[in-house]
Amino acid sequence: MSELTTVHNPEADRYEAWCDGELAGFAAYQLTEKLIVFTHTEVDDRFEGRGVGSAIARYALEDVRADGTRQVVPKCPFIRSWIESHPEFASLVRGAPAGTSRD
Repeated sequence: MSELTTVHNPEADRYEAWCDGELAGFAAYQLTEKLIVFTHTEVDDRFEGRGVGSAIARYALEDVRADGTRQVVPKCPFIRSWIESHPEFASLVRGAPAGTSRD
């Protein structure tokens, strides 16, 4: 696979991964003043099994962390599972226990 590029596309309310000019996948969200609700993640069949979903999840959650104004509600099963496998992002989740690592 060629180089994967991840971007935030706020006009479409999603984070995207692109490969050679083709949309490889995205994570859709809805915003409130204090929350980002991840609703759906989709990876094109041609890019399955190549880490596209993980790249999107990491990029999106790092962006949310850097912004610092919203908590995450992972309604999307993929994003929820990814956070469970990467506890360094657990503190971003709304209702995370006190003392959950932010690093």
